[in-house]
Amino acid sequence: MKFRRAILLVLIHLFLGPAVALALTADEQFLAARDAARAGDRARLERLASSLQGHELEPYVEYWQLLLDLKDSEPATVGAFLARHENTYVAEKLRVDWLRQLARKQQWAAFDAEFPRLAQPDQDLACYALQSRQAQGDASVLDAALPLWLTLLEPPEPCYPVLEALILEKRVLADAVWARIRRQFEANKISAAIYTMNYLPASQAPDKKLAQTVADTPLPWLIKLPSDFSANRMQRELATLAIQRIARNDPRMAADQLERIAPSLKTGEKSWAWSQIGWQAAQRHLPEAMEWYRQAGDVALSDDAAAWKVRAALRAQDWGTVRSTIEKMPPALAAQSAWVYWLGRAYRAGGRLEEANAFFARIAGQPDFYGSLANDELGRTTMTPPKAPPPSREELLQVSATPGVQRAQAFFRLNLRTEGVREWNWALRGMSDRELLAASEIALRAGNYDRAIAAADRTRTEHDYSLRYLAPYGDQVRPAAQNQALDDAWVYGLMRQESRFITSAKSPVGASGLMQLMPATAKWVANKIGLKDFHQGRVNDTETNLLLGTTYMRLVLESLDNHPVLASAAYNAGPGRARRWRADRPLEGAVYAETIPFTETRDYVKKVMNNSLYYAALFDGKPQTLKSRLGVIAPRTGGEVKGEDLP
Repeated sequence: MKFRRAILLVLIHLFLGPAVALALTADEQFLAARDAARAGDRARLERLASSLQGHELEPYVEYWQLLLDLKDSEPATVGAFLARHENTYVAEKLRVDWLRQLARKQQWAAFDAEFPRLAQPDQDLACYALQSRQAQGDASVLDAALPLWLTLLEPPEPCYPVLEALILEKRVLADAVWARIRRQFEANKISAAIYTMNYLPASQAPDKKLAQTVADTPLPWLIKLPSDFSANRMQRELATLAIQRIARNDPRMAADQLERIAPSLKTGEKSWAWSQIGWQAAQRHLPEAMEWYRQAGDVALSDDAAAWKVRAALRAQDWGTVRSTIEKMPPALAAQSAWVYWLGRAYRAGGRLEEANAFFARIAGQPDFYGSLANDELGRTTMTPPKAPPPSREELLQVSATPGVQRAQAFFRLNLRTEGVREWNWALRGMSDRELLAASEIALRAGNYDRAIAAADRTRTEHDYSLRYLAPYGDQVRPAAQNQALDDAWVYGLMRQESRFITSAKSPVGASGLMQLMPATAKWVANKIGLKDFHQGRVNDTETNLLLGTTYMRLVLESLDNHPVLASAAYNAGPGRARRWRADRPLEGAVYAETIPFTETRDYVKKVMNNSLYYAALFDGKPQTLKSRLGVIAPRTGGEVKGEDLP
């Protein structure tokens, strides 16, 4: 439909001329202006702009006009636009574009005057700000840049002059360069790591071909490494990087190779290599992971390596290692609710109940996975908070009149969801709880369920969890869940995470509809239940999507011990993986969820299960515990084939 409308607009313009184009609706003219801006058609954009005065999205048309000539624009012209539209998303967009122009021209005085007005600077602009300080001889700029050395692993182009200044001023020496290269290998940023090797002293810098060989074919290179390489730092460092690359595919092979070359490595080099093997083994749930981490000793771990050391210890029930590893984390990482919770559990396992409860109390009451688990540890059941009074007519009118809300709704009306979401999220900034609840109600009435949830999720003291945990399509969802003998709280919890109840939702990998069904899965389930006249075009039909999605949930659940944690993992990553991620002994559901190797699936399962907790509280009106929902995961059994035919 959108494609046909775009073609129609082009034909009208080409063959019937601008006079007929004026007969288009205002929304159609806006879409035509958008096309003209993208095509760089200044004349057409000018003609359409004159007829769009007063339209909710008029500022965007003016923005496009400015953008076409921004390189040559007068500062006063840009400044006038920013002043008229201050504190709007479109002003933020133009300010970003203008700052980049100023930085490229090294007009630092103008840049410095405008940069503080930017609400959310991108990394390239933050580095341009450092460049400005550098150009003015501010010696402290290097202190500000130093933390970026180990964290900004694939920097945008404007960051290189600042990072290279650290080298030139000898604030970063060879040890720190190799540390950065290791971090880049850990993050699989190989091209960036090879570039960083240019900063090494000449005696330690491998040529690009050699570095690429180590990254691409580490095992053959390592086997051919001469036995007398211990005196050559470059070869020692490359050897540890080769071990890291081998470990990504085969930790046991990497361990064998490290044992072979260990006498030629220095202690710090060996320790880092063992930490990498331990990390990769932990993600594969190999029993040797803890021993390999132990061989790493006290080497400094990256955030990911430290997190997986904790996860390996959780599966091994090694609470002492859980405690010591979290306590050695950088403060910002240790403050995350996951590690606060597991540190509390480690203290409780050690009999230090008062200290454990202090950790639980820090996060209890937060409406996330770990806040709910902390509630359980303190003996507090989870309930939805008291429902705030609904927004008044005056509150609704006031928020509806907000320009950002009006622009977002206009974008949604035009099926430009990406632009609408950006405007909506910007409009919510700084809103009070009452305004947020009104915005949520406005979005709900417009059928923008995801935006209703986004607004209700932000309230701080006044809440309406019936908005935060919307349950639309009840006359279709509940019968579908009942027909499959599924817990409707779990079904809604999964749908909330999958699509936020947007029927037209489509993921980057092709999953569609309320229940985000992949084409192959939808076809398989349709064949399984004998659904007649099925074709992929029906997947976004609400009734069909719910039938196929809930059927698949039931089939997966039955194949996985009727356990919703396993089934949730399977819905996201596939039944085979969910089955393999079990342990050889019973595993606490929270530990299973915490140790899922895929970041997306790990986050998904936690959110689905916590969602289901709150939906159950809303539906049943009774206190809930997350631990009872997570339960215990039965151990895997040898030769199990049940359910392997599921996609």
